[in-house]
Amino acid sequence: MADPYTTLGVARGATEKDIKSAYRTMAKECHPDRNADNPKAAERFSEITRAYDLLSDKDKRARFDRGEIDIDGNPVMGFGGGGFGGGPGGGGHRGFRADGFEGFGGSNEGIDLGDIFDGLFGGRGGMGGGGGGPRGRAAPKGANVQYKLGVSLPDAATRATQRITLSDGKTIDLKLPAGVEDGTQMRLAGKGEPGPGGNGDAIVVIHVQPHAYFRRDGDNLRIDLPITLDEAVRGAKVKVPTADSAVMLTIAPGTSSGKTLRLKDKGMTRKDGSRGDQLISIEVQLPDPGSEDAAELARRLEGWLDTRNPRSRMGV
Repeated sequence: MADPYTTLGVARGATEKDIKSAYRTMAKECHPDRNADNPKAAERFSEITRAYDLLSDKDKRARFDRGEIDIDGNPVMGFGGGGFGGGPGGGGHRGFRADGFEGFGGSNEGIDLGDIFDGLFGGRGGMGGGGGGPRGRAAPKGANVQYKLGVSLPDAATRATQRITLSDGKTIDLKLPAGVEDGTQMRLAGKGEPGPGGNGDAIVVIHVQPHAYFRRDGDNLRIDLPITLDEAVRGAKVKVPTADSAVMLTIAPGTSSGKTLRLKDKGMTRKDGSRGDQLISIEVQLPDPGSEDAAELARRLEGWLDTRNPRSRMGV
C-alpha cells in the first residue's frame, strides 16, 4: 500500500475533517457494490479504508509521522549492516532508525537500549525472554463491507427472517433484531473482505420500506379500513389485514367514519420483545357516483330523510 496520505490524496498536515471528507468521497467512488465490473475495486477500497484507519487514529498517525510504525501499524525495525552482532566487537547495532537514533557505534556506551525498544514496541515487546523477539501489532483485518437490506413494514413488525446474498455469492438468513427501525445496522463478524489478520465484517443497514396501507406510529401500526354503509349501519364481521395475518374484526351497528378500533399486540416489536398495537381507523365508503350500487342505494333510501343536525355542537 502507498503512503496513507497519498492514498487519500491529502497533505501531511491535513485536519481530521479533511481526512474524513476525503475518505468518504473515495470510499463512495471505489465501493465494490458500485464497481461490480472492476475486480480491483475491492482491493482499492481496502487500501483506502486501511489508510483512513491509520490517519483517523491520533496516536497511530503521530507514531507513523515520527517513523515509529509503518503504514500497517507495525513497528519499524529495519536493522542493517548484518543485524545484531554485525559490527566490530560483536555488539554493534547498525542502521537502526527510530525517533532520530541512527548509526549506533560498536560500544553503545551511555545508551539504554531497553528504553529504545520499549518506545518502539509500545512496552509490550523487549529483546529478552528467550529470544522471542519484539512483538508488533496484530496483522490488520480486511475491510468491512456494507450492504443495504430493504425490509417491508410488516416484516419489520414481526421480525421476519430475511435472506441476503453476500458479495461472495453465499446467501445467509438474518433474524431481524427487536426494535428494528429504518437505519438499524447489523454486524456480521467475519463476512467482509479478507485480510492478513482475517476477514473484516459485513455491515447490513436496514431500510424499512413504505407500505401500501400500513403506516408506523411509534410502536403501533395504523391502517385505514373502508367499510360499506350497510356494514356501518347494521354492523358486521369483516376481515382486516395485520402484520401477522388477516383476522376477523367486529363492526358494531351504527359505527361512523373516524372511529378507531384497536387490536392488541399486533404492532411493531419493541426492543424488549413486546409489541405495540394495531390501530384501525374506520372509513364508511359510499358507492361511486353513477355506479349501479349508487343507483341501488338511492332507490333503497328514496322517501327517507335524516332530520338530525350533526353539526349542532359546532353552533351551526
